[in-house]
Amino acid sequence: MSRQPRDLKSGFSYHVTIRCNNREFHLTLLECRQVFIYAIKKAQDKYNFKLYGLCIMSNHIHYLIEPLQPDHLPKIMHWLNWYTAMCFNRMLNRTGHFWEKRYHSTGFANTDKKRALNTLRYIHANPKAAGFQQGLFYDFSNYGIHDRLGDDGISQWHPAFLSLGNTLEECAERYRGFCKKYRPKPKPECRNYWGSKLLAGMKAKGKRKKSSPGQMKLPWDDWEINNEEIEKVSSKFVFANCYNPKVADVLQPNAF
Repeated sequence: MSRQPRDLKSGFSYHVTIRCNNREFHLTLLECRQVFIYAIKKAQDKYNFKLYGLCIMSNHIHYLIEPLQPDHLPKIMHWLNWYTAMCFNRMLNRTGHFWEKRYHSTGFANTDKKRALNTLRYIHANPKAAGFQQGLFYDFSNYGIHDRLGDDGISQWHPAFLSLGNTLEECAERYRGFCKKYRPKPKPECRNYWGSKLLAGMKAKGKRKKSSPGQMKLPWDDWEINNEEIEKVSSKFVFANCYNPKVADVLQPNAF
């Protein structure tokens, strides 16, 4: 069965999600997250798109993107997925598909302020919904620049965010209150598929899989990309969005 064409329109933002193949937790490695932010910066230089929302989870990514031209979205995602898969497979000493199937995207007009704000809040509240933190600040989402009005080097404010008040401080205050009202629904612990009952009683045979040697720190000197450039781009993003930039500066005093 052929794929349905995407409905791409001018003046639209797109909530894009992409997941690691087999739902594996490959994005827990700090170096992978650093390279991912660097890849977004490179993609922006190439396609000049606006990134309104971002959250890097352990096995999936959420974006809110406005491409310069409607037909740029597939090109942006193709380049990002190709580049990061190439990097991550080398870093983790693995082969094959890194990302699971086709990316998912839903679009809406930038004039739909309610939809835009709900989507932004959903993206920023993902770590909270997953249950591994209580607040909204997260090193690898861009909630921080909405709350503290900083510059992380890759994000812009959506027109819906800028419409919340007469000043940036007022916009930040109202968005902060809007996010605090969010009550994420608990995610299901497991899903049932055909054959689940049959498979439940079966045990896997063979030796236990050992951890990949690629989990060790990557020897950046062997790469064609500059490690200092990666750290500069990723550190700027983290410091702008993390809960306490002073603590982050102590942990990475030479990041810039």
